[in-house]
Amino acid sequence: MQQTPAVKCRGIRYSFGQTLAVAGVDLEVAAGTVFGLLGPNGAGKTTVIRMITTLLATKVGTIEVFGVDVARNKLQARRLIGYVPQQPSADKDLSVRENVTLFARLFDVPRAQRRVAVDDALESVGLLDMAGKTAAALSGGMIRRLELAQALVSAPRLLVLDEPTVGLDPGGRAAVWERIGEVKDRTGMTVLVTTHYMDEADQHCDEVALMHRGLVHGLGTPHDLKASLGPEATLDDVFLAVAGESYGSPGSFGSPGPNGRFGSGRRP
Repeated sequence: MQQTPAVKCRGIRYSFGQTLAVAGVDLEVAAGTVFGLLGPNGAGKTTVIRMITTLLATKVGTIEVFGVDVARNKLQARRLIGYVPQQPSADKDLSVRENVTLFARLFDVPRAQRRVAVDDALESVGLLDMAGKTAAALSGGMIRRLELAQALVSAPRLLVLDEPTVGLDPGGRAAVWERIGEVKDRTGMTVLVTTHYMDEADQHCDEVALMHRGLVHGLGTPHDLKASLGPEATLDDVFLAVAGESYGSPGSFGSPGPNGRFGSGRRP
């Protein structure tokens, strides 16, 4: 029996006033995978993420998270999701433990289970020994790991990360991805991530979608997307082909790969 997708978007659109940010996107994220949503600033990635996480209403099209319609069952969908936004979410005046405990309360982790859940989340990101320190004492990389713990405390089935390593040095970026990989391997959760770092997407994502001007122009594995441009192409080349001024009309991205899923972004 076919497994229910972690995320299924069909024909979603979203406008801010007269600006069309998402212009008709279809996506399907397989359960248990790491899926990357890539594209330049203004491509519509964060808007899609915010629609999936119910922070923006789905007015056109449908979004399901593990079969739950996010528009019709917002609270049920939220219980399945852990979210790390691009903007900082940790309160630097609170301790590390207090920050994660606050999220445990917000996500309705039962009181009897809360302390264990907080400890488990902190241990999973390597911050349990710093639980009593204020968040202000942490480095940028540790802050991102703290925010990851906040998202993990409710044991989500889907972890959504919006630019999780932006602004971090290479060591901090590697540490954050190491923790994400460890938690995913242990729990089997699905990870949906936006990133500008093509090396991260190439190394860590099972599949990626490339967005430009509110549409998906390429969808597939990093290997197949690179192969569509030639044997020496990198994922940076793929990114530039989508985002560059010379990029043509929707559907002109490369040539169909062996899975037939380049161009419109629609699955067969």
